[in-house]
Amino acid sequence: MGLRCADVAARGCRDGAQITLMILRLPGSARSAGRSRALASCLAAALISIPLTLPLMGCSSLFQKDDDYVPENPADMLYNEGLYLLNTKQDYKEAAKKFDEVDRENPYSEWARKSLLMSAYAYYQAEMYDECVNSAKRYVTLHPGSGDAAYAQYLIGSSYYDQILDVSRDQARADKAIDALQEVVRKYPNSEYAISAQKKIAAARDQLAGKEMVVGRFYLNKRDFIGAINRFKVVVTQYQTTRHVEEALMRLSEAYVALGIIDEAQTAAAVLGHNFPDSNWYKDAYRLVKTAGGEPTTENKGSWISRAFQKLGLATSQSG
Repeated sequence: MGLRCADVAARGCRDGAQITLMILRLPGSARSAGRSRALASCLAAALISIPLTLPLMGCSSLFQKDDDYVPENPADMLYNEGLYLLNTKQDYKEAAKKFDEVDRENPYSEWARKSLLMSAYAYYQAEMYDECVNSAKRYVTLHPGSGDAAYAQYLIGSSYYDQILDVSRDQARADKAIDALQEVVRKYPNSEYAISAQKKIAAARDQLAGKEMVVGRFYLNKRDFIGAINRFKVVVTQYQTTRHVEEALMRLSEAYVALGIIDEAQTAAAVLGHNFPDSNWYKDAYRLVKTAGGEPTTENKGSWISRAFQKLGLATSQSG
């Protein structure tokens, strides 16, 4: 029974539990009881010394920092493997993984900075746009003053831009593309990516205007003229430089004629004629307003249509 008692005490020590000294009182002589007490005292002394050493040794080995740690693979080797996969094998996904590995094993190093940008580019080539955006955003956050920050920001905008859907579907990515690409133009106006960013912004804005036109035509066909006017108004006030503005002005003339608001109908036609005199849309608007008894060359300067174009600096008529 003494052996069983010692065994329990030792397990308790390894588990960090409180040591409980068990003294067995067996039938026998006083001398036998004295031997038992002596044995227990020796056992207690031995067991108490165990938790003072073993846990300390465990903690020391667990938290000790190895100042001589060397990454499993050198950064330059991983980086070059990534370049090989990217340029020679054109395995963009695997290349991105190699560049990510450089960043993990050599954080905050110059190799990590280069690899982070290359990771974003590789993901972009692989059409893994979410991963590209994540890597590029991280690069811009960590290295805002780098000469390559403009390219990283451009990759963010391009990733959103390449995911823009047709005008019949949600255009959330077009909005995100415009926001990200405008950052390129604003923060890095002299970079080689600014001009390309401006072109993509113009195309994305045209896409948003196209979406408004789709919805506006739908309302027009449903004879919901107020709903249609609200959609065409967005195009005229926010997307005046897009190719959709001509049709939007003509559709405004159409909706206002349907509502019997000839003054606004002829203002829309007049602004259309002054800015796009050769447009087929103007010919349609002119004919429509004339048929309704209006004068398509007469513009009300107080109309929101006229003010919208005056604010932009586009041509309006001299009549009022």
